Amino acid sequence: MVFGITGNTGKDLIWEPVGRLISHLNQPGRAFRVDDAICPSLVERGLLDGALASRVSTDALGSDADVILSFGGDGTLLNTAHQVGALETPILGVNLGRLGFLASLEQTQLEFAIDQMEAGNYRVEERMTLSAKAGDVHLPDTWALNEFVIQRPGDASLLEIDVSVNGVLLNTYWADGLIMATPTGSTAYNLAAGGPIVVPMSQAIVMTPIAAHTLTVRPLVLPGSVTIEASIPAGGPFVFTSDGRGTTIEDGRVQIEVQRGTHTVNLVQLEGQHFFQTLRTKLMWGARKT
Repeated sequence: MVFGITGNTGKDLIWEPVGRLISHLNQPGRAFRVDDAICPSLVERGLLDGALASRVSTDALGSDADVILSFGGDGTLLNTAHQVGALETPILGVNLGRLGFLASLEQTQLEFAIDQMEAGNYRVEERMTLSAKAGDVHLPDTWALNEFVIQRPGDASLLEIDVSVNGVLLNTYWADGLIMATPTGSTAYNLAAGGPIVVPMSQAIVMTPIAAHTLTVRPLVLPGSVTIEASIPAGGPFVFTSDGRGTTIEDGRVQIEVQRGTHTVNLVQLEGQHFFQTLRTKLMWGARKT
């Protein structure tokens, strides 16, 4: 098994556990590759020998590794997922952030995790993605693991958003924006906006308005097989984001079409790891007040 290593170089916490992991992997019978974006800093800090760096550095981590360890928070793992793309290389997120719903492995478990994966004591969860297109308008990111968001630009007034599902008009939303999330993304922006938590292996799309100006409007869970069409009939500009990366679309009348993506993002789960356990731990469910 070839282990890939990448991470968020903006976090000072990354270097000690990555250096420790490299020492653990730099043994006979083990193989690893390191994202060339972090190699220079590892060499500079004395955590990776220069000669070794030239052999293990790669700019194609998704194709050169069997499993990728992504050091950072959930945002780092999202970046790694977009780096891997349709290759679907399994990813294990090592949490250096706060909540860590995606990056669920704590850095103290690194050596144990390597041993477990080498022994085959892990499973791979195939997480559904979403794809989007906007007529002839170019979108920098056409797929998302967490969510797509239509939102107002800057301090502009609220948006009027027409939404149809499978060609049938659903609603006209008056809101600051609209979230279309996967089950994986249900614990991200969707959760902050008051949307429901959906078990990751469900095949569903969650649609949640942001600060809706109609009190009767509520989040909606749709089958993963539907096609959602959204547009701004007034024609004003809006920001369209994919997993937090946004682009401004000037003509709001352009129809955004969202449906299930054509590939999955594969996340490694060790034996004993479960989404319900993550919920209890991260959201402190069942914690008693003292």
